[in-house]
Amino acid sequence: MSPSLNSSFDVIVIGSGIGGLVTATQLAAKGAQVLVLESYLIPGGSSGYFERQGYRFDVGASMIFGFGEKGTTNLLTRALEAVNVNQETIADSVQIHYHLPKHLDLKVERVYEKFLQNLIAHFPHEETGIRRFYDECWQVFNCLNSMELLSLEEPRYLLRTFLQHPLACLGLVKYLPQNVGDVARRYIKDPELLKFIDIECYCWSVVSADMTPMINAGMVFSDRHYGGVNYPKGGVGQIAQKLVEGLEKAGGKIEYQARVTKIIIEQGKAVGVQLANGKVYRGQRIVSNATRWDTFEKLLPVEKIPANEIKWQQNYEKSPSFLSLHIGVEAAVLPHGTECHHIILEDWQQMTSPGGTLFVSIPTLLDPDLAPEGYHIIHAFTPNWIDDWQGLSASEYEAKKEAAAWQIIDRLEKIFPGLDAGLDYLEVGTPRTHQRFLGREDGTYGPIPRRKLRGLLSMPFNRTAIPGLYCVGDSTFPGQGLNAVAFSGFACAHRIAVDLGLKKSKRRLG
Repeated sequence: MSPSLNSSFDVIVIGSGIGGLVTATQLAAKGAQVLVLESYLIPGGSSGYFERQGYRFDVGASMIFGFGEKGTTNLLTRALEAVNVNQETIADSVQIHYHLPKHLDLKVERVYEKFLQNLIAHFPHEETGIRRFYDECWQVFNCLNSMELLSLEEPRYLLRTFLQHPLACLGLVKYLPQNVGDVARRYIKDPELLKFIDIECYCWSVVSADMTPMINAGMVFSDRHYGGVNYPKGGVGQIAQKLVEGLEKAGGKIEYQARVTKIIIEQGKAVGVQLANGKVYRGQRIVSNATRWDTFEKLLPVEKIPANEIKWQQNYEKSPSFLSLHIGVEAAVLPHGTECHHIILEDWQQMTSPGGTLFVSIPTLLDPDLAPEGYHIIHAFTPNWIDDWQGLSASEYEAKKEAAAWQIIDRLEKIFPGLDAGLDYLEVGTPRTHQRFLGREDGTYGPIPRRKLRGLLSMPFNRTAIPGLYCVGDSTFPGQGLNAVAFSGFACAHRIAVDLGLKKSKRRLG
């Protein structure tokens, strides 16, 4: 049931990405009247899905953290539990199979020691440095994993957490200003191994180790061995679907094909939103799950961008979008023992260049039901800028897509011979596709630092300079990645709950 014109809510969330949905479900579980407004037909944003000819394709990556069963960093598990829903998952024994220059071919096993042995086999002279670096990542993770992850903007939470976990808090404070590259060079000298650390960061942060916050890396590099990578049965789109189910169970509402065009400001405070069709909804608190560029340059008057947002844009820029191939292929093409996730790079100098690093997901190796019997899905994607796709006629655009697709298929053929002959379905998405369907400025993957910054200290929290307006998602602390935006959602909901005077939900978390 859609809300009526001029309905008033405690909280309105613009966008149903995972950050927005976690915010909404956490608040609904505490009794808030929540409305989520989604411009598309289904929830999830870049964690959504689409179906073609019997295939169910993930829009984005299928390497999912946050579904562990222990600790506090299993944020997706906890988000679903808060609204009494659950999601079946399938454990992946290998996070990534790397295919790198100079025959650096190795697998990141779920078992920590196996991964270390795989890496040490390539760099035996760096065994001590390898162990010390990744063990230090565990120190960061153990600090995070010992405390409930909520809003760092809420003083009582900070005080309570410090009193309960003083050593863990001091440990995190130590790492807040540090980046991965600085820590890695304390222990590692081999330039080839340092390049491997770079791509370990780049595969999820889209920047090198020197630009990647140590706290984020500590989470990713350790949780893959702790909670592990777990694929949601039915596809990544099920996560958002389940969160919506839980939202509605808790009394919240979601409206689809509801494109917000304006955040309404009265007496300097955010008090509501206006849709493209003219509908107005009012709320005590407004949460934008759009990018900060879309929020402050499209939904608000550009001349009223707060000074701190201008400063943020001086520190951060839009990361590239992606060129994506969604492929259906005969199962016989994939050799026995093929892993689900791969990264392909032929030249270290091209790692951060458009089209340089190629990411590959084959989710049907974990969940065969996503494709017709006897076939697999291959999702291959590589960073790409929207500028390369502008100003083209329809025929030029299609021709360029086809040429780019076959360049990627040629690279995949070297890993999976016979792919071309086994093709059953092929669909190409460009940065223009990402911008159109995901509503993200230039189809960007999220913000990246313009220059080397001090760890996470420059990342903004959820509150903005405009009273009543909050941001959530990958352009807020702690940044990009599904578990990271879930963290952002927990933090945003906690801050709003305190601001509204909401009590804890009756169902205690995790």
